[in-house]
Amino acid sequence: NRIAVVSRNSPTFGAFPTTSTAGLSLQSSSYLDSLQCDPYDPESSEFCTVDPADIKNDGIKRKIRLTVLFALWYVLNIGYNIGNKSVLNALPIPWTAATVELFFGFPYVAFLWFTGLRKTPKLSVDNVKTLSSQAFFLAATHVAGVISFGAGAISFTHILKATEPVWAALISAVAFKDFLPLPVYLTLVPIMGGVGLASMKELTFTWLSFIAGTVSAVTSASKAILSKKVLDGKPLGENLTPANMFAVLTVLGFLFILPASLLIEGPAAVRTAWTAALANGYTRGQLLRLLSVSGFLYYLYNEVAFLALSEVAPVTHAVTNTVKRVVIILASVLVFRNPVTKLGMAGSAMAIFGATMYSIAKSRYKPVKKTE
Repeated sequence: NRIAVVSRNSPTFGAFPTTSTAGLSLQSSSYLDSLQCDPYDPESSEFCTVDPADIKNDGIKRKIRLTVLFALWYVLNIGYNIGNKSVLNALPIPWTAATVELFFGFPYVAFLWFTGLRKTPKLSVDNVKTLSSQAFFLAATHVAGVISFGAGAISFTHILKATEPVWAALISAVAFKDFLPLPVYLTLVPIMGGVGLASMKELTFTWLSFIAGTVSAVTSASKAILSKKVLDGKPLGENLTPANMFAVLTVLGFLFILPASLLIEGPAAVRTAWTAALANGYTRGQLLRLLSVSGFLYYLYNEVAFLALSEVAPVTHAVTNTVKRVVIILASVLVFRNPVTKLGMAGSAMAIFGATMYSIAKSRYKPVKKTE
């Protein structure tokens, strides 16, 4: 079973002390021997969840708190997806939009750090170099997702992102010779079949949206695997709680994406898109609000995701992620009036079901041991 990592001070990746969060006591000596999950991406299928036996406090207060957190996570996530698509409808410059969204997390965490509400992470140059690969994949995952959002329907992008388990299994097998039990592999079949069916019947299908959404899933899977394999046991700095790690990776990701954004779109393209938006009836205030709200919602929904998902069992994690996808898809269809065919809906449901079963199966079956 996978164990959640909620460390208040973890100088070495893979060496997390016992912690307690809202009555939840977490410790696993076997976990310390080999990291088996990704503690830094709560929405990933590879995220560290909690063994049900480790849940010490399952009282009404905890249930109410988690219910509120999940509701807030859904609302913020829906708000971000709709806000992001609204930005791209007004300003079809996805690289710039993604860059701005990553930037807007910095004022939020800077306030927390400077006021002492959250301990400030302490990093050396070597720590930053170690984390650079994670930051790169975080930035790549985000910008590819934004490009896919801009080129197609939100619903279609989320179906493509549901293929992350397929890529995680493939990369783990090819690059690290890590193999999963047969029941886990079988759950990948409905994911692939569902995405294929949804793609064929997607009325707003574009190759750019398909390729970008797939790249987002691949880079997300790569980031999760790097968390488990490449960073395990390496010193990463002080005060790197999962939330602080996400903040650091977001800031580094912004620095990664900024040069590429300036090179690919640049001031001239931004100025042209801005002028066209003004000509289409938007005001400067509206455009600035769209960008800033989208950026803050992106960061805040990830913050809430850590609080909501870092102390739930694998089945709860899988189910709530599934419900989130369904809610976002339904909300986007209602808001943007994207046409959906019955077969497209069936393919979407099949892919989401497969992603859910993958998370559940992976938590129940132990990985196949390597053979030397």
